[in-house]
Amino acid sequence: MGFITPDLPDVNPDTWHTLPAATRLQVVTRHWVEHGFGTPSAIYLLYVVKMAAYAGGAVAVISLTPGLGGLGHIGVWWTQPIVYQKVVIFTLLFEVLGLGCGSGPLTARFWPPIGGFLYWLRPKTIRLPPWPNEVPFTRGDTRSFLDVGLYAIVLTSGVWALLSPGHGGQVTGSGDVGLIDPVVVLPTIVALALLGLRDKTIFLAARGEHYWVKLLVFFFPFTDQIAAFKVVMLGLWWGAATSKLNHHFPYVVAVMTSNNPLLRGEAFNWLKRKLYRDPVNDLRPAWIPKLMAHVGGTTAEFVVPAVLVFFADSHPWRWALIAFMVLFHLNIISNLPMGVPLEWNVFFIFSLFYLFGHYSNISVYDLNSPLLLAILLVAFAVVPIVGNIFPQQISFLPALRYYAGNWASSLWCFRAGVEDTIEAKVVKSSALTVKQLTRLYDPVTAEIISDKGRAFRSMHVHGRALNGLVPRALEDEADYALREGETVAGPLIGWNFGEGHLHNEQLVKAVQRRCGLEEGDLRVIILEGQPIQTKKQRYRIVDAKTGLIEEGFVAVEDMLARQPWPEPDDELPVHPITHGT
Repeated sequence: MGFITPDLPDVNPDTWHTLPAATRLQVVTRHWVEHGFGTPSAIYLLYVVKMAAYAGGAVAVISLTPGLGGLGHIGVWWTQPIVYQKVVIFTLLFEVLGLGCGSGPLTARFWPPIGGFLYWLRPKTIRLPPWPNEVPFTRGDTRSFLDVGLYAIVLTSGVWALLSPGHGGQVTGSGDVGLIDPVVVLPTIVALALLGLRDKTIFLAARGEHYWVKLLVFFFPFTDQIAAFKVVMLGLWWGAATSKLNHHFPYVVAVMTSNNPLLRGEAFNWLKRKLYRDPVNDLRPAWIPKLMAHVGGTTAEFVVPAVLVFFADSHPWRWALIAFMVLFHLNIISNLPMGVPLEWNVFFIFSLFYLFGHYSNISVYDLNSPLLLAILLVAFAVVPIVGNIFPQQISFLPALRYYAGNWASSLWCFRAGVEDTIEAKVVKSSALTVKQLTRLYDPVTAEIISDKGRAFRSMHVHGRALNGLVPRALEDEADYALREGETVAGPLIGWNFGEGHLHNEQLVKAVQRRCGLEEGDLRVIILEGQPIQTKKQRYRIVDAKTGLIEEGFVAVEDMLARQPWPEPDDELPVHPITHGT
């Protein structure tokens, strides 16, 4: 593999497109075991540069705050309360611009490498309101100048808050600069909320369940702020840990470790093969990823943050817990997981030193405001509980069901020529993924890389169900190009980050309104996440023109017994609920 060339399976380019889809999946998933996505080394370097730009940009902008003293005095001012507030604002802006999660080739975004503002400042692109039938003035799926204006307000008001001086001075422990006047962040809070009601994509991209909630905390006294920020961090850790209490997460660990950029080359292939029961014939996780998932991951993420938040206070041994969690997040960063929540983890590392290192004298028990406590309980207890019980109703992000393999997902099946129709009739700022790749490579290489994207999904539990449902959706699979839903959503709406509710029936209907496809031109298999209280996952098969074809559920135990590719004459056990409309 070269510095700028992808690492792909050694196949015959002249016959690749003629192979059955199951055979192609066998090839690319087996290749994933040792090579991961096959990303060129230069791409990993670009992500490292982007993380450095995020951290350096935050420091440079915050140093402009009147009274801090500039970059030369960062060792003095980095602990002031206004600094953490501004890191929150800077990170929200970084994400809502499309520069953070869901950017670059590891999210199948090749050229341009970002979506974000390239879409959301452009009228007539697709928007996806969360409750169009319940919330007035949100119906429709076309971005208007109102939506562009609200997004511009989020950006400009965020910059205004980021550059604003401190207010109040002499707040206990803050030095002379003080805190941001909370009125300054009010336009960002309101505009992002209103925008989220008209387009859920942007609110999710801003990581509203984290940074938007933290903006609300700015309205409370300094001590309450620090205590609340610690509660937020605990909620995020525990939410993520809870989401890993399933059979899905060991698959995630195996797939992610196979793609680790630090474990490249022949010297590490033996280790990667040990992650699977049989690296050729049985690509289910072996005991190593299971141990990594539920001891090194789930248990540690429950226990260590709990001790740090509730018991460590200012004890010197808290630094051992801080060091453990820093290594925990560095490990996530080192894997450069698909979706690349890298700046998110950098933020967590900074928060560990800031909140639990410097401000260890303020504990969660110092939270005095009943209103703030109620806000935190709703955001980090009520919403996650409901989201885990009813995952079809709430995005996995506010439900805090993070990178644990249990997401809503989809598989889009295009009849020949339909992708060209979408290119011509849907307003967007980047081509569909295969079209992007064709401009960078040749058409065959583009198809192989696209198939590697399917390999990623197929090696997870839910991907095995999606592949098993294909015969129920299509009469002849050979007539269709099968695309992972994430790679379809990214070019169409400007952002993709594992949220299957961004490429379900709502996006299918938006595409149909623009393209007027015929029956059978586009079929989509949609799989919901697993509720925490059951071992079943709901599925739906829809046609872009005629609507619902079939819905039902599949048992997780049947998905766990499968390989990433369908076996000959294999039939996934399903439990249909209704048929046809």
